[in-house]
Parts: sequence; structure tokens; C-alpha cells
Amino acid sequence: MHKWFNVGKIVNTHGIKGEVRVISKTDFPEERYAPGNEIYLFMPGETEPTPLTIETHRVHKNFDLLTFKGYENMNEVEKMKGGILKIHEGQLTELEDDEFYFHEIIGCLVFTTKGEEVGKVSEILTPGANDVWVIKGKGGKEILIPYIEQVVKKVDVKEKVILIEPMEGLLP
Repeated sequence: MHKWFNVGKIVNTHGIKGEVRVISKTDFPEERYAPGNEIYLFMPGETEPTPLTIETHRVHKNFDLLTFKGYENMNEVEKMKGGILKIHEGQLTELEDDEFYFHEIIGCLVFTTKGEEVGKVSEILTPGANDVWVIKGKGGKEILIPYIEQVVKKVDVKEKVILIEPMEGLLP
């Protein structure tokens, strides 16, 4: 039984040559959508996914544009609209020691190195040089933590616990 990970959603077709527009949900679009990679299309109401092989990938505005081997025109991909693209666990890339998947970090409890509970990671923003982890604090306050060495001291994805060393003015 595979464990599946959502990497994107097909929201529309693009042009007439079988390109689809994908809203990406992956941390690594370059790797995920590399030509030759296999990806699985899950359509609402269908029990079995359709395996697809990526032929081309380019980025256009906020979308990833993909074409699949054997699907040469718009009519063939039209019916993929609304489909979810997934990969299975075996296709997850081995990560470096200080890299994590979003799904591993979201839901982790955050404590300071002094043992004070800060809150739970609710989402991850990727504004630029480093990711920013959004933590839902006590009373629903949102606290933004930059994912940098000076702040994030320990990440234990098995225990779902993160230790941070708050910088001056970081915590309310």
C-alpha cells in the first residue's frame, strides 16, 4: 500500500499542445517535474491513479506548466482538469540533514530552548532566502519564525518537536 504525497493540482489546460497548468504543492518543483519523472494523476471519483511521464516543465507566472508523454493536444489533457498530481513515498528525495518536508514540520510543537511552549507550526511561507514557519501561539496569535540556524536549534520530526532560540523581539 503506497503512502501518497500531493505535489500539485491541475487547474487548467494551457495553449493547444497538451500543456497543463499546475498549482504546485511541492517544495522541490525542479526535481518533481523533471522530464522523464513519473507522477500519478488522481481524478475525483476514480479509484486507480493514472501514471504519467513528464515530458516538459516550465514556469509561467505562478504556475508550473507540464506536458506528459503521449498526450499531444489540449483535448487529451482537458479531462485531467481538477486532478491531483501525487508521488509515492518511494519517490521522495533523500534530504540533507537540515532539510525537511513541509508535511513533517507542519503540526510540530515548538518550544524555546528554556522549555517554554510557543505553539504549533500551522504553515510554511517561502518568501525568499529562507523559509518562514508560522506558529499558532496561545490565544491564536501567529508568530513568524525564520528557519535559520541562529533560531531553529533542533527539529525532531519523529517526536514532532522543534526547539528554538528566540532572537530579541521574536516572541510576543
